[in-house]
Amino acid sequence: RNMSSAGPEGRKKMRECDGLIDSLVYYIQGAIADHEPNDKATENCVCILHNLSYQLEIELPESYAQSIYMQRRNISSNDKTPGCFGTRSRKVKEKQQDTPLPEEKSNPRGVESLWHSTLIRIYLSLIAKSTRNYTQEASLGALQNLTAGTGPMPFAVARTVVLKANGLPSIRTMLHVSHPTVKKTAVSLLRNLSRNTSLQSDIAREVLPDLVSILPESVPESDIVCETTASICYTLFNLTQSSSHHARLLLSADGLPKIITISMNDSNMFSKASRAASVLLYSLWSHTDLHSAYKK
Repeated sequence: RNMSSAGPEGRKKMRECDGLIDSLVYYIQGAIADHEPNDKATENCVCILHNLSYQLEIELPESYAQSIYMQRRNISSNDKTPGCFGTRSRKVKEKQQDTPLPEEKSNPRGVESLWHSTLIRIYLSLIAKSTRNYTQEASLGALQNLTAGTGPMPFAVARTVVLKANGLPSIRTMLHVSHPTVKKTAVSLLRNLSRNTSLQSDIAREVLPDLVSILPESVPESDIVCETTASICYTLFNLTQSSSHHARLLLSADGLPKIITISMNDSNMFSKASRAASVLLYSLWSHTDLHSAYKK
């Protein structure tokens, strides 16, 4: 688990290690089958897989890149070395392009397992069944990493999470846990998913009211709450930017007063959340058919 946080070269060596990823997946599958999703070894395995999924899209060997991608994306790799959790998961552009999906192998081996639907379902199962915060956070973080790019693989993973594996209910539950970093990672994952235009209706229907409900009533009091608040605002921006119906959902959930309050704070410490709320308000105002409702 420690070595998997050692940077690009460490991740590369571990991904290439014959049988390592397969063994980790095998162990977690056994733990779930035996109804033991809370043991420490499972947590360690998931944390390792979380770290090995970091920057996966741009660190894949050329042989995989050629077979999976129509074209390589020029993405900056000047990010911090990842730890198991938190702010080190890659930030990405808000817009997800609709690109051809990669074909999935029926019997993945090694690095191929990292983005396979089998492991995606394992993560979702652990999110639903484990009560260990680190296991939940690592599972959410792995899915966040896998949906963080702009190519076919992240797009395919997002579709699997939302449409094939029905993962939104489990993710929605994590929005209401008391552990702040679990909640933050769940929101970051939803932010990535919400960039997919073909998934926005499902996401808005399932979680938009929940996202509004966890917005703070006043200015966030800590850095982690501030970051979570900003991510919620950007997720709502993605969901409402092109949909007057989704904007009306936000209005019905009493989101507007909260967003206005957050946007009006001019403290440097909370400028990230304030800026995100302001961007969201500006976008909401573009729906001219809702102006009278806004004014009321």
